[in-house]
Amino acid sequence: MSDADAGPRLRRPTPTRMPRGRRWCDTPGCRVGPVEWAQLPTAPVARRSLRRPDVEEPARIAALLSDRTRAGILALLAAGPTPVCELAETLEERPNNVSTHLARLREAGLVRAARHPSDSRWIYYERDEAACAAALISLATLLGAQPAPAAPAPVVPGPGEPAR
Repeated sequence: MSDADAGPRLRRPTPTRMPRGRRWCDTPGCRVGPVEWAQLPTAPVARRSLRRPDVEEPARIAALLSDRTRAGILALLAAGPTPVCELAETLEERPNNVSTHLARLREAGLVRAARHPSDSRWIYYERDEAACAAALISLATLLGAQPAPAAPAPVVPGPGEPAR
């Protein structure tokens, strides 16, 4: 690029033409006008105690759940084991797309699959509640929030015990 293409050169003003408290940019080739030094942001003081946070797991979970279909699958599986055809019909998606999303959730460990005991052609998918709770804790830790406490398991009276 030649000097002719760069446009007119700005002359550095003499100190007599520059108001007090203002300076011209000192960088060679800089075409910025006068700078008010009091208006420039100051550099923050470096804090040496900061460590790089480990956000690999929460970022992976957040990316996995950012898809509307995968989030819907996890929400539907909260009701119990469900086959692909029911998930696809409820979500108004094609079964092959639902199967692909279920494969991603299985790889992450949030969903597990089991064949129907009497008809092995049917595969039922269910949430892995322990893995989902761990994912929730991971995201809550990243966001600085405390996850809601899990509801206590219902107490089933044993034989001979009065109902509560």
